Amino acid sequence: MRLNRGTELDLARVRNVRVNQPAVARRSTSLAARRSVKKDFQAAWLVKVIQCMDLTTLSGDDTTGRVKRLCAKARQPLRADLMAALGLQDLHVGAVCVYHEMLPTAVAQLAGSGIPVAVVSTGFPAGLTPLETKLREIELSVAAGATEVDIVISRRHGLLHDWQALYDEVRAFRAACGEQVHLKTILATGELQTLENVARASWVCMMAGADFIKTSTGKEGVNATLDVSLVMVRAIREFHEETGQVVGYKPAGGISNAKSALNYLALIKEELGLRWLSPQLFRFGASSLLTDVERQLEHHVTGHYSAGWRHALP
Repeated sequence: MRLNRGTELDLARVRNVRVNQPAVARRSTSLAARRSVKKDFQAAWLVKVIQCMDLTTLSGDDTTGRVKRLCAKARQPLRADLMAALGLQDLHVGAVCVYHEMLPTAVAQLAGSGIPVAVVSTGFPAGLTPLETKLREIELSVAAGATEVDIVISRRHGLLHDWQALYDEVRAFRAACGEQVHLKTILATGELQTLENVARASWVCMMAGADFIKTSTGKEGVNATLDVSLVMVRAIREFHEETGQVVGYKPAGGISNAKSALNYLALIKEELGLRWLSPQLFRFGASSLLTDVERQLEHHVTGHYSAGWRHALP
Protein backbone atom coordinates (compact mmCIF):
# COMPACT_ATOMS: atom_id res chain seq x y z
CA MET A 1 0.00 0.00 0.00
CA ARG A 2 1.36 3.39 -0.90
CA LEU A 3 1.72 6.02 1.79
CA ASN A 4 -0.97 8.61 2.40
CA ARG A 5 0.40 11.90 1.10
CA GLY A 6 -2.01 13.88 3.25
CA THR A 7 -3.43 17.32 2.45
CA GLU A 8 -3.29 20.81 3.82
CA LEU A 9 -5.33 21.26 6.98
CA ASP A 10 -8.83 22.42 6.03
CA LEU A 11 -10.22 23.75 9.29
CA ALA A 12 -13.57 24.67 7.73
CA ARG A 13 -14.01 21.06 6.56
CA VAL A 14 -13.06 19.70 9.97
CA ARG A 15 -15.38 22.01 11.88
CA ASN A 16 -18.21 21.19 9.49
CA VAL A 17 -18.16 17.51 10.49
CA ARG A 18 -21.37 16.44 12.22
CA VAL A 19 -22.43 13.08 13.66
CA ASN A 20 -26.05 11.92 13.93
CA GLN A 21 -25.72 9.87 17.11
CA PRO A 22 -29.16 8.16 17.03
CA ALA A 23 -28.52 7.09 13.42
CA VAL A 24 -25.10 5.74 14.37
CA ALA A 25 -26.64 3.77 17.23
CA ARG A 26 -29.32 2.27 14.96
CA ARG A 27 -26.78 1.24 12.34
CA SER A 28 -24.38 -0.37 14.80
CA THR A 29 -27.24 -2.18 16.56
CA SER A 30 -28.35 -3.63 13.23
CA LEU A 31 -24.85 -4.96 12.61
CA ALA A 32 -24.60 -6.60 16.02
CA ALA A 33 -28.09 -8.13 15.83
CA ARG A 34 -27.87 -9.80 12.43
CA ARG A 35 -27.45 -13.55 11.99
CA SER A 36 -23.83 -14.49 11.44
CA VAL A 37 -22.54 -16.39 8.43
CA LYS A 38 -22.42 -20.17 8.84
CA LYS A 39 -20.41 -23.25 7.86
CA ASP A 40 -17.88 -22.85 5.02
CA PHE A 41 -18.67 -19.15 4.66
CA GLN A 42 -17.98 -18.57 8.36
CA ALA A 43 -14.70 -20.50 8.13
CA ALA A 44 -13.59 -18.34 5.21
CA TRP A 45 -14.41 -15.16 7.11
CA LEU A 46 -12.55 -16.43 10.19
CA VAL A 47 -9.47 -17.10 8.09
CA LYS A 48 -9.76 -13.48 6.92
CA VAL A 49 -9.85 -12.40 10.58
CA ILE A 50 -6.52 -14.16 11.15
CA GLN A 51 -4.98 -12.56 8.06
CA CYS A 52 -5.96 -9.12 9.36
CA MET A 53 -4.66 -9.48 12.94
CA ASP A 54 -1.93 -7.40 14.48
CA LEU A 55 -0.80 -10.09 16.91
CA THR A 56 0.23 -8.07 19.93
CA THR A 57 2.06 -8.26 23.23
CA LEU A 58 2.29 -4.98 25.16
CA SER A 59 2.87 -5.96 28.78
CA GLY A 60 5.34 -4.77 31.34
CA ASP A 61 6.54 -8.35 31.80
CA ASP A 62 7.29 -9.00 28.11
CA THR A 63 10.44 -11.03 27.54
CA THR A 64 12.40 -12.01 24.45
CA GLY A 65 11.14 -15.56 24.92
CA ARG A 66 7.53 -14.44 24.83
CA VAL A 67 8.13 -12.38 21.70
CA LYS A 68 9.86 -15.30 19.99
CA ARG A 69 6.86 -17.54 20.71
CA LEU A 70 4.49 -14.80 19.51
CA CYS A 71 6.42 -14.52 16.24
CA ALA A 72 6.31 -18.29 15.77
CA LYS A 73 2.55 -18.11 16.27
CA ALA A 74 2.35 -15.26 13.76
CA ARG A 75 4.11 -17.41 11.16
CA GLN A 76 1.79 -20.38 11.77
CA PRO A 77 -1.38 -19.26 13.56
CA LEU A 78 -3.20 -22.57 12.94
CA ARG A 79 -2.12 -26.17 13.53
CA ALA A 80 -0.98 -28.09 10.46
CA ASP A 81 -3.93 -30.52 10.60
CA LEU A 82 -6.44 -27.65 10.62
CA MET A 83 -4.60 -25.95 7.77
CA ALA A 84 -4.78 -29.16 5.72
CA ALA A 85 -8.46 -29.72 6.50
CA LEU A 86 -9.26 -26.16 5.42
CA GLY A 87 -7.21 -26.48 2.23
CA LEU A 88 -4.79 -23.72 3.23
CA GLN A 89 -1.23 -23.71 1.92
CA ASP A 90 -0.01 -20.60 3.65
CA LEU A 91 -1.48 -18.46 6.41
CA HIS A 92 0.00 -15.80 8.64
CA VAL A 93 -1.22 -12.78 10.58
CA GLY A 94 -1.17 -9.21 9.29
CA ALA A 95 1.62 -7.99 11.60
CA VAL A 96 3.26 -8.41 14.99
CA CYS A 97 3.10 -5.41 17.32
CA VAL A 98 5.52 -4.90 20.25
CA TYR A 99 7.24 -2.27 22.37
CA HIS A 100 10.50 -0.78 21.09
CA GLU A 101 12.62 -2.85 23.50
CA MET A 102 11.27 -6.04 21.91
CA LEU A 103 11.69 -4.77 18.36
CA PRO A 104 15.10 -6.35 17.55
CA THR A 105 13.82 -9.76 18.62
CA ALA A 106 10.65 -9.47 16.52
CA VAL A 107 12.56 -8.22 13.46
CA ALA A 108 15.01 -11.12 13.69
CA GLN A 109 12.32 -13.74 14.22
CA LEU A 110 10.18 -12.53 11.31
CA ALA A 111 12.99 -11.96 8.81
CA GLY A 112 12.02 -13.33 5.40
CA SER A 113 8.41 -14.04 6.44
CA GLY A 114 6.85 -10.98 4.82
CA ILE A 115 5.09 -10.22 8.12
CA PRO A 116 5.37 -6.52 9.04
CA VAL A 117 6.74 -5.57 12.44
CA ALA A 118 4.78 -2.78 14.14
CA VAL A 119 5.94 -0.86 17.18
CA VAL A 120 3.96 1.32 19.57
CA SER A 121 5.55 4.71 20.03
CA THR A 122 5.32 8.36 21.15
CA GLY A 123 4.88 7.69 24.85
CA PHE A 124 2.36 4.87 24.41
CA PRO A 125 -0.23 4.60 25.92
CA ALA A 126 -0.72 8.06 27.48
CA GLY A 127 1.33 10.08 25.01
CA LEU A 128 2.34 12.58 27.67
CA THR A 129 6.00 12.93 26.83
CA PRO A 130 7.77 15.87 25.14
CA LEU A 131 7.47 16.10 21.37
CA GLU A 132 11.24 15.85 20.96
CA THR A 133 11.21 12.57 22.87
CA LYS A 134 8.34 11.24 20.76
CA LEU A 135 10.10 12.06 17.50
CA ARG A 136 13.34 10.47 18.67
CA GLU A 137 11.43 7.37 19.72
CA ILE A 138 10.02 7.03 16.20
CA GLU A 139 13.43 7.56 14.63
CA LEU A 140 15.02 4.87 16.82
CA SER A 141 12.25 2.38 16.00
CA VAL A 142 12.54 3.03 12.28
CA ALA A 143 16.32 2.55 12.49
CA ALA A 144 15.77 -0.73 14.39
CA GLY A 145 13.64 -2.15 11.57
CA ALA A 146 10.02 -1.29 12.32
CA THR A 147 7.89 -1.22 9.18
CA GLU A 148 4.84 0.26 10.92
CA VAL A 149 4.68 2.77 13.78
CA ASP A 150 1.56 3.03 15.96
CA ILE A 151 1.60 6.49 17.54
CA VAL A 152 -0.77 7.96 20.12
CA ILE A 153 -2.14 11.43 19.63
CA SER A 154 -2.22 14.04 22.39
CA ARG A 155 -5.85 13.71 23.40
CA ARG A 156 -5.92 17.22 24.82
CA HIS A 157 -5.76 18.62 21.29
CA GLY A 158 -9.01 16.86 20.41
CA LEU A 159 -10.69 17.74 23.70
CA LEU A 160 -9.75 21.41 23.29
CA HIS A 161 -10.57 21.40 19.56
CA ASP A 162 -7.05 22.56 18.82
CA TRP A 163 -7.02 20.92 15.40
CA GLN A 164 -4.00 22.88 14.17
CA ALA A 165 -1.90 21.50 17.03
CA LEU A 166 -3.08 17.96 16.33
CA TYR A 167 -2.34 18.34 12.62
CA ASP A 168 1.14 19.71 13.30
CA GLU A 169 1.88 16.88 15.74
CA VAL A 170 0.82 14.08 13.38
CA ARG A 171 2.55 15.79 10.45
CA ALA A 172 5.79 15.72 12.45
CA PHE A 173 5.28 12.02 13.21
CA ARG A 174 4.68 11.37 9.52
CA ALA A 175 7.98 13.06 8.64
CA ALA A 176 9.85 11.07 11.31
CA CYS A 177 8.58 7.81 9.81
CA GLY A 178 10.17 8.60 6.47
CA GLU A 179 9.12 7.34 3.07
CA GLN A 180 8.98 3.58 3.73
CA VAL A 181 7.27 3.17 7.12
CA HIS A 182 3.50 3.24 7.62
CA LEU A 183 2.06 5.55 10.26
CA LYS A 184 -0.92 4.31 12.32
CA THR A 185 -2.50 6.96 14.53
CA ILE A 186 -4.24 5.87 17.74
CA LEU A 187 -7.04 8.25 18.68
CA ALA A 188 -7.83 6.73 22.10
CA THR A 189 -11.49 7.24 21.23
CA GLY A 190 -12.70 6.30 24.72
CA GLU A 191 -11.06 9.48 26.00
CA LEU A 192 -12.30 11.89 23.30
CA GLN A 193 -15.76 12.18 24.93
CA THR A 194 -17.93 12.66 21.83
CA LEU A 195 -18.38 11.03 18.44
CA GLU A 196 -17.91 14.40 16.76
CA ASN A 197 -14.49 14.70 18.40
CA VAL A 198 -13.69 11.21 17.08
CA ALA A 199 -14.81 12.12 13.56
CA ARG A 200 -12.92 15.42 13.51
CA ALA A 201 -9.75 13.87 14.95
CA SER A 202 -9.99 11.18 12.26
CA TRP A 203 -10.14 13.81 9.54
CA VAL A 204 -7.22 15.79 10.96
CA CYS A 205 -5.01 12.70 11.26
CA MET A 206 -5.78 11.67 7.68
CA MET A 207 -5.08 15.18 6.42
CA ALA A 208 -1.75 15.04 8.26
CA GLY A 209 -0.74 11.82 6.46
CA ALA A 210 -1.87 8.91 8.65
CA ASP A 211 -1.87 5.62 6.73
CA PHE A 212 -4.21 4.02 9.29
CA ILE A 213 -6.49 5.46 11.92
CA LYS A 214 -6.89 3.26 15.00
CA THR A 215 -9.42 3.37 17.82
CA SER A 216 -7.51 2.63 20.98
CA THR A 217 -4.38 1.61 22.81
CA GLY A 218 -6.29 -1.20 24.51
CA LYS A 219 -5.44 0.42 27.84
CA GLU A 220 -8.40 2.82 28.09
CA GLY A 221 -11.60 2.13 30.00
CA VAL A 222 -13.55 2.03 26.71
CA ASN A 223 -11.84 0.74 23.60
CA ALA A 224 -13.17 -0.28 20.16
CA THR A 225 -16.94 -0.16 19.68
CA LEU A 226 -19.13 -0.48 16.60
CA ASP A 227 -20.43 3.08 17.11
CA VAL A 228 -16.95 4.57 17.06
CA SER A 229 -15.90 2.29 14.20
CA LEU A 230 -18.84 3.37 12.05
CA VAL A 231 -17.92 7.03 12.56
CA MET A 232 -14.27 6.41 11.71
CA VAL A 233 -14.82 4.26 8.62
CA ARG A 234 -17.29 6.78 7.21
CA ALA A 235 -14.65 9.46 7.70
CA ILE A 236 -12.25 7.21 5.76
CA ARG A 237 -14.82 6.76 2.98
CA GLU A 238 -15.51 10.50 2.69
CA PHE A 239 -11.80 11.36 2.80
CA HIS A 240 -11.18 8.91 -0.04
CA GLU A 241 -14.06 10.33 -2.07
CA GLU A 242 -12.81 13.89 -1.65
CA THR A 243 -9.04 13.38 -1.97
CA GLY A 244 -8.46 10.02 -3.64
CA GLN A 245 -6.21 9.02 -0.70
CA VAL A 246 -6.68 5.51 0.72
CA VAL A 247 -6.45 5.15 4.51
CA GLY A 248 -6.69 1.94 6.54
CA TYR A 249 -8.62 1.22 9.71
CA LYS A 250 -7.69 -0.65 12.90
CA PRO A 251 -10.12 -1.34 15.77
CA ALA A 252 -8.21 -2.36 18.90
CA GLY A 253 -9.08 -3.34 22.44
CA GLY A 254 -12.00 -5.43 23.62
CA ILE A 255 -12.42 -7.56 20.47
CA SER A 256 -11.80 -10.97 22.00
CA ASN A 257 -14.20 -13.38 20.29
CA ALA A 258 -14.90 -14.51 16.76
CA LYS A 259 -18.52 -13.29 16.69
CA SER A 260 -17.47 -9.72 17.46
CA ALA A 261 -14.72 -9.86 14.87
CA LEU A 262 -17.20 -10.94 12.19
CA ASN A 263 -19.33 -7.89 12.98
CA TYR A 264 -16.36 -5.67 12.21
CA LEU A 265 -15.67 -7.47 8.92
CA ALA A 266 -19.32 -6.95 7.96
CA LEU A 267 -19.02 -3.26 8.82
CA ILE A 268 -15.93 -2.83 6.65
CA LYS A 269 -17.43 -4.74 3.70
CA GLU A 270 -20.66 -2.76 3.74
CA GLU A 271 -19.22 0.70 4.44
CA LEU A 272 -15.90 0.61 2.57
CA GLY A 273 -16.13 -2.36 0.21
CA LEU A 274 -14.06 -5.45 -0.53
CA ARG A 275 -10.93 -3.43 -1.27
CA TRP A 276 -10.55 -2.69 2.44
CA LEU A 277 -10.90 -6.36 3.49
CA SER A 278 -7.17 -6.98 3.31
CA PRO A 279 -4.32 -6.64 5.82
CA GLN A 280 -3.02 -3.70 3.78
CA LEU A 281 -6.10 -1.66 4.78
CA PHE A 282 -7.72 -3.37 7.76
CA ARG A 283 -6.30 -4.79 11.00
CA PHE A 284 -7.54 -6.02 14.33
CA GLY A 285 -5.47 -5.10 17.36
CA ALA A 286 -5.56 -8.54 18.97
CA SER A 287 -3.94 -10.51 21.73
CA SER A 288 -6.63 -12.99 22.84
CA LEU A 289 -8.86 -12.97 19.71
CA LEU A 290 -6.82 -15.65 17.93
CA THR A 291 -7.62 -18.24 20.61
CA ASP A 292 -11.38 -18.07 19.99
CA VAL A 293 -10.98 -17.97 16.21
CA GLU A 294 -8.87 -21.15 16.39
CA ARG A 295 -11.51 -22.85 18.52
CA GLN A 296 -14.25 -21.94 16.05
CA LEU A 297 -12.23 -23.25 13.12
CA GLU A 298 -11.49 -26.48 14.96
CA HIS A 299 -15.22 -26.89 15.61
CA HIS A 300 -15.86 -26.34 11.89
CA VAL A 301 -13.38 -29.07 10.99
CA THR A 302 -14.09 -31.63 13.73
CA GLY A 303 -17.55 -30.80 15.05
CA HIS A 304 -16.12 -30.36 18.55
CA TYR A 305 -14.84 -27.44 20.58
CA SER A 306 -11.42 -27.92 22.11
CA ALA A 307 -10.36 -26.50 25.44
CA GLY A 308 -9.05 -22.97 25.20
CA TRP A 309 -5.70 -23.93 26.70
CA ARG A 310 -4.94 -26.06 23.64
CA HIS A 311 -4.74 -22.88 21.59
CA ALA A 312 -3.15 -20.59 24.15
CA LEU A 313 -0.88 -17.83 22.96
CA PRO A 314 2.66 -17.67 24.34
